[in-house]
Amino acid sequence: MALPAKGPASAEGPCSTPSTTEAPAQAAGHPVDEKLPASRLVPAALQHIAAMYAGVVTPPLIIGQAVGLDAAGMTRLIAASLLIAGLATILQTLGIRNLAGNRLPFVNAASSAGIAPMLAIAETSAPGHQLPAIYGAVMVAGVFCLAVGPFFGRLLRFFPPLVTGVVITLIGVTLMPVPVSWAQGGDKTAADFGAMKYLALAGFTLVVVLLFQRFGRGFVKQIALLLGLLIGTLAAIPFGMADFSALREAPVAALPAPFAFGAPEFQPAAILSLCIVMLVLMTESSAGMLALGEICERPSDGRTITRGLRTDGIATLLGPVFGGFPTSAFAQNVGVVSLTRVRSRYVVAVAGGALLVLGAFPVLGAVVSMVPMPVLGGAGIVLFGSIAVSGIRTLSEAGLDDSSNIILVAVALGAGIIPLAAPTFYAGFPAWAQTVLGSGISAGALVAVLLNLFFHHLGTRSRQTVPALKSS
Repeated sequence: MALPAKGPASAEGPCSTPSTTEAPAQAAGHPVDEKLPASRLVPAALQHIAAMYAGVVTPPLIIGQAVGLDAAGMTRLIAASLLIAGLATILQTLGIRNLAGNRLPFVNAASSAGIAPMLAIAETSAPGHQLPAIYGAVMVAGVFCLAVGPFFGRLLRFFPPLVTGVVITLIGVTLMPVPVSWAQGGDKTAADFGAMKYLALAGFTLVVVLLFQRFGRGFVKQIALLLGLLIGTLAAIPFGMADFSALREAPVAALPAPFAFGAPEFQPAAILSLCIVMLVLMTESSAGMLALGEICERPSDGRTITRGLRTDGIATLLGPVFGGFPTSAFAQNVGVVSLTRVRSRYVVAVAGGALLVLGAFPVLGAVVSMVPMPVLGGAGIVLFGSIAVSGIRTLSEAGLDDSSNIILVAVALGAGIIPLAAPTFYAGFPAWAQTVLGSGISAGALVAVLLNLFFHHLGTRSRQTVPALKSS
């Protein structure tokens, strides 16, 4: 899940540190540049993969189900998501001269923040045109990121923790119906939708995750979600609730074909919606880089942020070619670095290489697609609930003792929850407005940004202290 470890407003100081943009010129012997022996490198890389894997496969699972992909299509979509995550992560950690890559132990992958807007695009697009419309909007959002990235340091003050906290909370809240539907079987048209056998399996999976979280230690505790998925799937087999057809039909090795889901289509409303979300993702990535800079004792300055955002833009632009989605930082991997104190970027580069391998072997993606929907539902309640909690934690640091901030959060959350509480609320609006406002995340983000401008920037000196970043 792509979430900021801390809001940009809390990261003062790193921005004023002199930049070193060429890798060879960086301090020799710095832990970020340490090349570990294989005995330490491989286990550390596996920790990063375990921490991010559930988050990486969630967007393709949700979008693929929404547009009605079959098992083979779902396998291709998951493989593409893994492939793009691997490419983006390798590019971030190793970098290309002074052009791209922040050269930190930074994981890039498809963000959950884009799911709700993409679902809204799918709902307003004709059958057969859903993924092309989504991919056209994603590609333009990538170009938008590349264009805005060099200047984004000057825009960070418009995205303080007050705004990002609202958006992160809405990501968790607005996506919660997805795991709830999965827990009931996933297919709302099925006669047995909501049957007790599905609810029991989802509940069992949830309990397994909670038990590992409570009694597990170290690495086992970190992969509680994955262990829940594994044990839940094994428990479903004797009851005939696990479908192995995708595993039998998937090719062992195959690279995703370009535009396998159709040529991109460019719809203005869809593009606007994802460009709004892209600003949020850029804020998340910037916050992640600032946090990692502090953890790794190599502060991220404006040039580092710019190179990192440029990588986000490249990955987001190229993603749709193979079937990927908008990418951003994964805060859980920032947490892994903080917890383990293994700060070598080469560890994360190896993790990126492993993701590339997983993406090149669709049979491994098929393993994920065969996990029963109720099992995904039980684990998904934890995953999306934790995203909402992360947003609440960010809001707790955003000065809610100010009445203006309370009103901002209240109205923005209300705007974001409207599509969830009343799906037909915007039915009478023009199609473009339905696409933008029909996503609780883009609607809430838009309202939060506008109210932040109204309360803290227009006609008054800003009370949101976000340090400016020097652009390259």
